[in-house]
Amino acid sequence: MAAIRVLVADDSMTVRKRLVQALSTDAGIQVIAEAADGRTATELCRRIRPDVVTMDVMMPVMDGVTATEYIMANCPTPILMVSASSNRGQVLQTFDALAAGAVDVLDKPAADTPDGVWERELVGAVMVSRIKAIRRPSVNRRSRVVGAAAGVVAPVVLPLLESDEAVIVAIGASIGGPSAIAKILSQIPAGFPLPILLVIHIAPEFAQSLVEWIASRSKKLPVRVAVDGEPIPRPGFAEILMAPPDRHLVVGGGRLRVTDTPPRHLCRPSIDELFESVARECGSQAIACLLTGMGKDGAAGLLAVRQNGGHTIAQDEASSTVFGMPREAIALDAAQIVAPLADVAGTLCLMARRRNGDAL
Repeated sequence: MAAIRVLVADDSMTVRKRLVQALSTDAGIQVIAEAADGRTATELCRRIRPDVVTMDVMMPVMDGVTATEYIMANCPTPILMVSASSNRGQVLQTFDALAAGAVDVLDKPAADTPDGVWERELVGAVMVSRIKAIRRPSVNRRSRVVGAAAGVVAPVVLPLLESDEAVIVAIGASIGGPSAIAKILSQIPAGFPLPILLVIHIAPEFAQSLVEWIASRSKKLPVRVAVDGEPIPRPGFAEILMAPPDRHLVVGGGRLRVTDTPPRHLCRPSIDELFESVARECGSQAIACLLTGMGKDGAAGLLAVRQNGGHTIAQDEASSTVFGMPREAIALDAAQIVAPLADVAGTLCLMARRRNGDAL
């Protein structure tokens, strides 16, 4: 297999040297160029077409966010943001870069990081970034019901909920999640009637900043971290409740629970943990949506929601940064609806609509 060709972009010569040295320890990776500013990074990316770019956020001439936007618009390439979680402003800009199409983020090494630990994390992140699917535009695509004839795109057709009206929405995402959530929140109306429980896989050091960033993108719904033991929010007042850093978010006994039980699929918070608890607690009153991400976390949970009578959505392949989790769910027949990202908010609104026909 050919080596992964990497472009390293960082304005600090010291940081670039450490990045290059760390990547050079793996025979499967080849650093083919370096850039000290964003504009040079975009020019090199267009000219030499690397497999992966490691991108700093704060750079002269052109910052990492602008460079990411340019690259994704003109020569789409997997981009790994290398950011300092200790710098609040830099982290928020990093999430802007993820929204622009960067696939993942890695914290810059701390002074007390043991030798070799951060280097191994960097190599692993670059390896994963290399196999990420690049987002392709969806043109004139509409949601379809799973099971429609091959090649036939059908409009969304939803059965009415057979018992009580929906009471909660659970959403899970991983790689590409910040961008996908930002898109959905920009389209959900202020009158959305249900609380939303949200799990996004992100390194713990970035989790609190992710909450703040999503809150800044959600102009219509309040966003906060869930508190262990608080009552499940009632329908009628919508808000977004996110899992705390490195903790599972589940529901039980009419309350939200935050737990430190072992990771599942190497993930804490785990989407499966959330979805399965929602299926048990809310049954046919639940709505669950599984978005872009690598692996299979959330697939079994989405199936549990569907088997308990709830409504389920999986993001489609064309609009997913990584189609791993949605693909696993679709293979289990867990997804009632497979939808492009542009249609997810509208589909959630249809599912959340009360049986008496109240409009959103």
